[in-house]
Amino acid sequence: MKTAPPTLRITTYNIHKGFSQFNRRMMVHELRERLRQLDSDIVFLQEVQGLHLHHANNHDDWPAHPQHEFLAEDVWHATAYGKNVIYDHGHHGNAILSRFPILDAHNQDVTHLQFERRGLLHCQIRLQDDSIAHCVCVHLSLFGRSRIRQMTALAEYLDRIAPDGTPLIIAGDFNDWRNRADRVLTERLALTEVFCGASGRPAKSFPAGIPLFRLDRIYVRGFSIEQATVHFGHPWSRISDHAALSANLVRNAD
Repeated sequence: MKTAPPTLRITTYNIHKGFSQFNRRMMVHELRERLRQLDSDIVFLQEVQGLHLHHANNHDDWPAHPQHEFLAEDVWHATAYGKNVIYDHGHHGNAILSRFPILDAHNQDVTHLQFERRGLLHCQIRLQDDSIAHCVCVHLSLFGRSRIRQMTALAEYLDRIAPDGTPLIIAGDFNDWRNRADRVLTERLALTEVFCGASGRPAKSFPAGIPLFRLDRIYVRGFSIEQATVHFGHPWSRISDHAALSANLVRNAD
């Protein structure tokens, strides 16, 4: 009798550098608890504060370690961080937290406009069934032409290192409210957006209180989608201006 394949639970979340909407409150401790309650195997995070000397001086409970390490502590034993935006008092970028081993990590610079630094954090992760999945955390430009260039650069990069059929997950803040970058991913890389099967369109995820815009996405290849959920409203809207997205996936048979 065949055993059912294991479920892979993933989450993507723009954490707004650990602050609530309009930077009213520092929320990184509540954020850590909420992420743990989701019980995801792999977490894709955007706007992760790697270092901020001013916040460390101004907040007594500011974590001593970079946010991705603080959030992952004792739960996700493998982490990767891509430093994208650097300033005198610190830096921030994307991060991936994983319960499974990260075999390799690379931060691909896809900056198009110099005042808007962007990177794509790519990890190869060995899953529970011993297969290797390519996982990419993205935070794309606010400008449509730049987003298309960034998605094209990502497709060219993955064409080289992740041949057709290789398990692939791309998740993050796409800033693509007009859904114009979707074709590059679905046609060129044969990806499926996890919410599109139910509604035909990505989920609304911004603002977190009452989502109106479809900014955040999860694209997969080589997986079946069991469930996809938007985490919005209270208490999520207290933590960040974006909703979190989760999906339960099952690896397709080779």
